[in-house]
This record gives sequence, structure tokens and C-alpha cells, in this order.
Amino acid sequence: MSKIIKIENLSKKYLIGRYQNKREKNLREVIQKGFANFISKFKNPYSKTLYYKLPLEEFWALKDINFEVEQGERVGIIGRNGAGKSTLLKIISRITEPTKGRITIKGRVSSLLEVGTGFSGELTGRENIFLNGAILGMKRDEIKRKFDEIVEFAGVEKFIDTPIKRYSSGMFVRLAFAVAAHLEPEILLIDEVLAVGDAEFQKKCLGKMDDINKNEGRTILFVSHNMAAIESFCRKVIVLNEGSKVFEGDIKEGIDFYLKSSSAELRKITIENRKDRIGNGLVKFIDFIIMDNNNVRVNNLLSGKDYTIELKYYNYTQDTFENVIVCIEIFDERENRLLLFRNDFTNNKIKIKPGIGHIYCRIENLPLTIGTYHFALYLSMNDALIFDMIDKVNYVDVVGGDFFGTGKLGFPEHCRILSRAFWS
Repeated sequence: MSKIIKIENLSKKYLIGRYQNKREKNLREVIQKGFANFISKFKNPYSKTLYYKLPLEEFWALKDINFEVEQGERVGIIGRNGAGKSTLLKIISRITEPTKGRITIKGRVSSLLEVGTGFSGELTGRENIFLNGAILGMKRDEIKRKFDEIVEFAGVEKFIDTPIKRYSSGMFVRLAFAVAAHLEPEILLIDEVLAVGDAEFQKKCLGKMDDINKNEGRTILFVSHNMAAIESFCRKVIVLNEGSKVFEGDIKEGIDFYLKSSSAELRKITIENRKDRIGNGLVKFIDFIIMDNNNVRVNNLLSGKDYTIELKYYNYTQDTFENVIVCIEIFDERENRLLLFRNDFTNNKIKIKPGIGHIYCRIENLPLTIGTYHFALYLSMNDALIFDMIDKVNYVDVVGGDFFGTGKLGFPEHCRILSRAFWS
């Protein structure tokens, strides 16, 4: 096979401004911030953001990346948030330029990165298909030949002449993927945006990617946090960490390497100091505690026992937020989501007041079998305004437990979730 992508010493640097966004610990800090806010307000009386700016600093999103991709390969790219995965795909698709290094690409590249890339919300679905095809270098006759197939795959026949600004996020992604996959590029780049679609459409997308790879020999670079999808679809994996390539090779070995290194690294960092979080930062989680029935902090859990999760947060504003949604997710070692707890599922109202606060979630009869698990947290207002979203906030080990009260334990080779059933 011939080399279709060759990346040599690739680096990307950004200049970022840092803003102080923390609690003042003493009177001196309060006075300093108050004076800075006064000056800021004096210069711009209509400004609502009263942070004081610190000097710009260099941030290397990618550092000396080297790898080659053969024609027809399926390559998974994995890593934590902020590892540089999306930046790499943007450089390969020529959306952004590298700071240093060289890329050699043979063939036409089609990409499905951030939702909205290459589409105009004012144009209809039909017009966007032709526009996006033209951007990819397709001739009009070529687009016409594929048009019906694209529309059928996306399932937007009824809305094809509607401006896409009126599409739901799921419809938008279906159309974007259909265009990217059907316009016959030699290289297809797929980012995490497939997570927006429903499970049926994700399966359909993976099937299409498999088809164009096997039957048409196209090369696919696939970025995802879904380890099951990466493992089932890709044959090779590249692991990125803080902008550097730390692994390249066999898919199973790569996933194991990523999960173990990610677990070890994140266990050393407190939640308050985590940088790989998403949200506006108005409210942030600053601690995560699991307690048993004696209010003792624990990290080794037993199946069938009751536990209380305490979430400590800090509201940096002077506002009180109502209709807040808090979500706790539990994943296994392979990034499969096993359990989901949300306060709105049970109509429990939560209000966030200024300053430090605590949210409690009680889990009865823990239904997990023996193994290692991690948690993810999500905090928003009506699912529209995201305050804080953070993955892998805590790792716990379920070490046993008599869930059924019979002395029979559940093991991972049997199942991961336990539930009582009554027989007759």
C-alpha cells in the first residue's frame, strides 16, 4: 500500500489570554480585584465581565507529531479532552495552518468535524449539499448523481428545501455526515460529532464507513471517546496526550494504554484543578465524595450497599440559579456508560446559590459487579446553559458485596449490572 498521509514534526501553537476566575482568599486579593474591576468598569461602563486580564501565554496544542497512514487504513485517534485530536484533524483538512512541520496528502479530503463546518444556516439542505460538494472540489454533475442517495441516507426528504438553521442538531449531523460520506473523497475525517445522533443513526454511520472503506478503499481517520466504536471499527490507533503522540499501533494495546495512563494521571489531580472541563465556568464542581451509611468517605464499594455522593460546587456569580440539572454518569473501564442519574428524572428541584454549596445524591442497592469504574459530572440550567461538564472525576473499585443476599456474587464475565428478579 502507498502512503496517503505523511505527517512530519507537526506542531501548532496558540496565544491565549488567561483570566483570573477564582475565589479571593484574603482581604488583599479582594481589594486588588475590586480595584481592577473599577478600572475595567470605568473604561467600559457597559462591560459585564469583570475579570482582570493576565499576560498572554503560548499554548502548544500539538508538539512534534509524526506518523504515516496507508491507503485504505482505518485509524482511530483517542485522548482526553484538550489532547489535540480535533486540532490535528483541522490541520489535515486545511481548516487551520500548522505552526511548524509538514503534511503530505495524496487525494481529496472530506471532513465532518464541528457541527456547522462548511454549511450555511440560511441556505436549504439542497443548496448546502451543492455548496459543500463544490467546496470539496466536486463537479455539479457529480453532486447531482449522488444527490438522491445523500438525501435518502440522511432521512431529511421532507425538509430538503427548508433552511438548515431550522434543523434539529440530529438532522443537521445526519445531513452533514451523508454529504461527507457520499461525495467520494479519498480521505474521510470524522470527529466526535457523531455522538449527537441517535443510536440507530450511529450504527448506520459506522456501517457506511465500513462499506466505503472495504468496497472503495478509502482512508478513514476517526476521533471518538466511544472506545467500543473505536475498537470495533479501527485497526490501528494513535493516542495523544497534551499535544504529543504517546502511542501508535495495535488497537487493543492502544486502548488499554490510554485507559490505564488516563486513569493513573487523573487520580493525581483534584477536581478543582482539572483543566479538561467544558462549560462557561460560572459554577464549577470543586470536590466529589462518596460516603457510606456511616458518613465515612470510601473509594472501595460493595454491590448492594447504599452510598451517598456529595458534590461540592462554587458559584462565582452573585446570582441564584433555579431549574438546575445535575447529572452523574458511571462508566466501566472501556468507556461504556452503565448508569445515569439526573435530578430531573425524579423531579427533584435543585437551586444553586452564590458561593460554596453542596449537592447530595443517594444511590440505593449499588447494582455494579466487581470491577473499576469512573464517574462523569454535568451541571446546567435547563440543559441549555452548561456551567460545568467534566469526565473521569473519580475512580472507584467495586470489590464484592452480597447484592442478592444469598452469598452469590456477580462477576464482570457474567454481566456488569445486577438486578433482582423473582422466580416461580
